[in-house]
Amino acid sequence: MEGAGATVLVTIQKVYYPLLCVVGIPANLFTFYMICFRKCGMSDTAIIYLSCLAIMDTFYLVWVILVDLTLTFWLLQPFWNSNPWCSILGVLQYGSLYSSSWIVVVFTIERYLVLRSTAAKQHFSQAQVTKLTCVAIVLVSHVVSVPLGWINIVSPVNITVDGHNVTLPRCHYRDEAYSTYIVWITTFLSGGIPIVLVIIFNYLIGYHLCRASNLFTKEERRVMRGRSTRGMLRRTILLLGTVSVTFVVLSLPRFVTYCILRTKYNNENFNRNDYNIPINVAGDLANMLQNLNSTTNFLLYCMVSRRFRRELLQVATCKAKARELGSVLTHTTMRVFSVANHKALRSADPVTVVLTNLKLTE
Repeated sequence: MEGAGATVLVTIQKVYYPLLCVVGIPANLFTFYMICFRKCGMSDTAIIYLSCLAIMDTFYLVWVILVDLTLTFWLLQPFWNSNPWCSILGVLQYGSLYSSSWIVVVFTIERYLVLRSTAAKQHFSQAQVTKLTCVAIVLVSHVVSVPLGWINIVSPVNITVDGHNVTLPRCHYRDEAYSTYIVWITTFLSGGIPIVLVIIFNYLIGYHLCRASNLFTKEERRVMRGRSTRGMLRRTILLLGTVSVTFVVLSLPRFVTYCILRTKYNNENFNRNDYNIPINVAGDLANMLQNLNSTTNFLLYCMVSRRFRRELLQVATCKAKARELGSVLTHTTMRVFSVANHKALRSADPVTVVLTNLKLTE
């Protein structure tokens, strides 16, 4: 890559990362408010998972995008180029990255178990269980991230500033065998394994919904639901496919380039800032995609809900909180993410529906 092209890429990142902070941090905090304090038609467990995800994405944007990348491009000597911040920042960054990735994974697995088993539904629908699960994910993620504090070291480096050679301390990668092992393990725990699990369990959820819909004829489904189930089913499977594809598209490039950088180019003499080397360009672009994921999660998991959009409109127009809508049979695409136990509604004139001639339709 020629010098002009390298300058363009650096300039883009100088604008891109501050913009990501300006947009992403308020968006995640606003999503937290909407999920926790507005009636968006989600179950208690979904509220806990998604609010925790929004908070951890915010921490990721602060530690990685704001403190690390933004300061790198705008300051000559960021504060984390000294001890102990060189080690602490690595732990905080990967702790938030682990937390965000595994909250998505555990939430997806929990939705699958709830759809598959009544006993699992009764267990996982308890808010206390979900809170403990989220706390455990965050704590374990940060404990597992402690070894990441050992892969960087602070040492004096000669650099050129305004035509003058100066020596400044720099936090850089430690060229040791154990650092390579830690990076490999971290890369798979934060990228490879979560990607595979999200794809598998989203597929299983879609497959389970397809099989469940085939237990009844079209007429029987209309009697039970009051509308066509297949339309909702198609929207749900489309959502699950979108979530899986988006997660993979934004995460997989960084997973690949990071493995290459920390194995083939894992030595002190390699200049990560030399954009004449194609892997450096690919690595920076992959990082931009990965970091974008922390600002788009709320769109993928929340904006698909009609109730969320309705509440968003209420907030935007400064109207009072919307009242709960009456029907427990209201269908939204978000239903697959908000399975909850609904209490039986009392009625002065109860109606009993009996289904007969049930058969499996292919």
